[in-house]
Amino acid sequence: MKYRKFGNSGIDVSVIGLGTWPLGSDFFGAVEERKGIDTIHKALDLGVNLIDTSPAYGQAYEAEITVGKALKGRRDKAVLSTKFGVHRVLGVGDYKIPGEYTRCLSPAVAEAELENSLKRLGSDYIDIYFIHWPDLNFGNDGALELLAKWKKEGKIRAGAVSNFSVEQTKHAVEKAGISGIQPSASIFDRSNFDNGVIPFARDAGLGIMTYGSLGGGILTGAFKEPPKVTDKELRVFFYDFFGEEKWAKCGKVIDTLREIAGARGVSTAEVSINWVLARPGVSTALIGTTKPENMEKNARAADWELSAEELKKIDDSYAANMI
Repeated sequence: MKYRKFGNSGIDVSVIGLGTWPLGSDFFGAVEERKGIDTIHKALDLGVNLIDTSPAYGQAYEAEITVGKALKGRRDKAVLSTKFGVHRVLGVGDYKIPGEYTRCLSPAVAEAELENSLKRLGSDYIDIYFIHWPDLNFGNDGALELLAKWKKEGKIRAGAVSNFSVEQTKHAVEKAGISGIQPSASIFDRSNFDNGVIPFARDAGLGIMTYGSLGGGILTGAFKEPPKVTDKELRVFFYDFFGEEKWAKCGKVIDTLREIAGARGVSTAEVSINWVLARPGVSTALIGTTKPENMEKNARAADWELSAEELKKIDDSYAANMI
């Protein structure tokens, strides 16, 4: 496994991190808790030290609870990141699970969130603590002040922000001295390159932890058709790649990825992960793996790098089919 510095935090993170949103078992299909724990253990055994989670992953904090159980006795092996500011809304729509989230950065609520996350995770500190999304109601300043306060108190090692604009990120640097960001980024999602968020973070020396690096699974090449919506399978509402308008176009790019993977003797997922890791400034790419065997396969992406010619071939295919 390879490691990179996460901005100015002094924290070394594995270039591949384990994202645990799927362990909430309500958005990407049902996942047994035991399987989630085994996947986290496999990640640690492979040298993947970054485990990312959030209280918003699952109706009742299932992802954080699973991570806490998995890290019992192994906390020193992990760089643990979690988030605050996003809450679940229950009983919405046609399903028995929440179909919506609400954002709240009230300082009083945030203080309670931190303490509750620490309890669920079985830890007295968090390595990297993210503001999950900006809050248009309470604003971000109170939460940013808390990040600085918690760092002084030793409750967190580094503060960071997720889903912030360039201006919001600049302000977070000035107000709280944040160490990094967590933007979405993949071959199919280049929005945070185009809008300047990732370039700004790179130039400012911030750590960059990408999420959605496999596009909700579409960039593994495993889907023959879009997954059917159920009460525990809702990824189609978060990733528009699975929609009718983009599905066929995405398939043509994935054919290119398969061609490169076949020539190298690697998986399509490895090619997709490597594309993200090749972007200047990226510290680590989160992968939402839910099976130990897939964790082992995806971790192999750290063992090699795409050539300049292969990167160009991928970008040419994207330009020809997606733009």
